[in-house]
Amino acid sequence: MYRLALAFCALLLVSFEGHAAERTKQGFGLMVTNDSIGDNRDRWRTGSFESSWIFAPDWNGQAPARFGELIELRINGEIVGPANVIAPASLDRRYGQALSFGLHTHFQPGAVDYAFGVDAVVTGSQVGLDNVQDFVHIFLGGRDASTGVLASQLSNGIHANAVFEAGRRFQLGTATQLRPFLEARAGTETLARVGFDLTFGHFGSSGLLVRTPTSGQRLSAVEDAPYSGFSFLLGADVAYVDSSIYIASNAPVRLEDYRARARAGLHWRSQAGTAAFYGVTWLSEEFNTQPEGQVVGSLQLRVKF
Repeated sequence: MYRLALAFCALLLVSFEGHAAERTKQGFGLMVTNDSIGDNRDRWRTGSFESSWIFAPDWNGQAPARFGELIELRINGEIVGPANVIAPASLDRRYGQALSFGLHTHFQPGAVDYAFGVDAVVTGSQVGLDNVQDFVHIFLGGRDASTGVLASQLSNGIHANAVFEAGRRFQLGTATQLRPFLEARAGTETLARVGFDLTFGHFGSSGLLVRTPTSGQRLSAVEDAPYSGFSFLLGADVAYVDSSIYIASNAPVRLEDYRARARAGLHWRSQAGTAAFYGVTWLSEEFNTQPEGQVVGSLQLRVKF
């Protein structure tokens, strides 16, 4: 896995060097996902953030045809935990935190668009996201993880991830778009996924959307051509899961073989370019003793002055 990640990074860096003089920043996106703005239960996939910086020679309404011409720098963070972070049940998932740094590319040589990249994922107490979570709890409420929960959390480590996605957009009307997609991940979680996104409105029609790993919602990394109004989004996917470091094979709970997500979202953009997105995602059970699924909320704001 590490050799694959290093080889891919080398390939991207060679491509990056070839276009470095002409490549400029084309956009930035940040999305926060948390169950406090979902079902407000502070459990399992409890909180994450996803951020992307996009660099390319230009942007003409879709990803360039050539691999490596557009570069995405990605930083993501996530906390997972048991349903009760003070005195968890013996057959619940353990606490874990991860911070990843990735190098990705998006390209579209024909009707199908592709995204491919690798991430270095830092896990364990060395990440320090539990301190951020404690600070957020001061304002939003919630319980801080106990000393015992933190002591038994996912251990310190550095892991390599590889991510691939392919999708094709179908125009169903002047303002309705369907995009089925395939996704594969290998590393911290190894899985294969198939799903779709359905958009009513102009959101994402001429910009670049990047899929977030936890919810599957897509954040706006390069803005669309100017427009104003609302867009409504629906999506769903199902995955076969081979392995996960968050629920190890020797853990007292067993990883579920299949995972499903269903999501909806509302995007608004003003004439001046200020925009807001809020979405909810239902996540199915991830391990055999998880009694039910959960709902997380995702938020992205873009303010223009």
